[in-house]
Amino acid sequence: MEFTAQQIAQFLQGTVEGNPNAAVNTFAKIEEGRPGAISFVANPKYIHFVYETKSSIVLINEDVALEHPVETTLIRVKNAYECVAKLLQMYAAAQPKKTGIDPLAFISPTAKVGQDVYIGAFAYIGDGASVGNGCEIYPHAFIGEHVTIGDNCKIYPNVTIYHGCKLGNQVTLHAGCVIGADGFGFAPTPNGYDKIPQIGIVTIEDNVEIGANTCIDRSTMGSTFVRRGVKLDNLVQIAHNTDIGENTVMSAQVGIAGSTKVGQWCMFGGQVGVAGHITIGNKVNLGAQAGVPSSLKDNQTLIGTPAMNTNGFFRSQVIYQRLPEIYKQLNKLQKEVEELKNKQAE
Repeated sequence: MEFTAQQIAQFLQGTVEGNPNAAVNTFAKIEEGRPGAISFVANPKYIHFVYETKSSIVLINEDVALEHPVETTLIRVKNAYECVAKLLQMYAAAQPKKTGIDPLAFISPTAKVGQDVYIGAFAYIGDGASVGNGCEIYPHAFIGEHVTIGDNCKIYPNVTIYHGCKLGNQVTLHAGCVIGADGFGFAPTPNGYDKIPQIGIVTIEDNVEIGANTCIDRSTMGSTFVRRGVKLDNLVQIAHNTDIGENTVMSAQVGIAGSTKVGQWCMFGGQVGVAGHITIGNKVNLGAQAGVPSSLKDNQTLIGTPAMNTNGFFRSQVIYQRLPEIYKQLNKLQKEVEELKNKQAE
């Protein structure tokens, strides 16, 4: 399917600079541009590519001032990153959707499967499970007993959803993620550790996307919650009895310990670690590798371990880099003080 610069500009409410009839049928990174492709520039570090790119069309922010003429056709928009996301969503929606049940899939006679679904080879759907309309269950996915899956969900290969867990509508689970494994509950005894049975579930609300090999543990009792609109990256660990607030996002290797409540619209960078049994407020931003040992109030931006505000963190880093020099100065001062004490004693 092909679109002209003028058609794209009308869809994005942008303005064309160059040939309004320039046509594209695919996407490309700005540095790998080719004829017939549309690219975008949102990061100032990549602006120089716009002068040499071979892409037919480039989306660019309306306030960017270019120093040299360009050969490509520009579409100026308020936010190029948001606009390319809209185009990619439109492109994905136009792709043909998989349907049909492979004869090699196993579906329990007591399971319920909605209309217009796709169930791939060797997928397993257990007793009493329910799969909604328009879902796509890819090969080797495991849907345990009495699992409930809403409409228009995508369950990619090798996803495991343990018994009793609940998914809302338009949930995407990427390859290898595990929903509802036992929480890490063990009681120390003189002879070792007694396992505490984890009899709760995991509840995932609507419009959630969970990355590959991410694990969300079932609760000891009740439910672990991932609220509406949450986006989790690959390799994230959500422990038992946690509650992740609406529209919160977490990058790779974030770890949330048990019984912690995370607020709405939070943003956690890679490798953030959050202690258990605490509360994180709404709109809290944590920089990569931040360590959080105690509860945090709303609207904070923190980094470091233990997490501190960004100004304090960067000032501390300046001092930290000077520690060897400061240590030498301190030793020198100690020696001078000792010499003065000895002279006074004489």
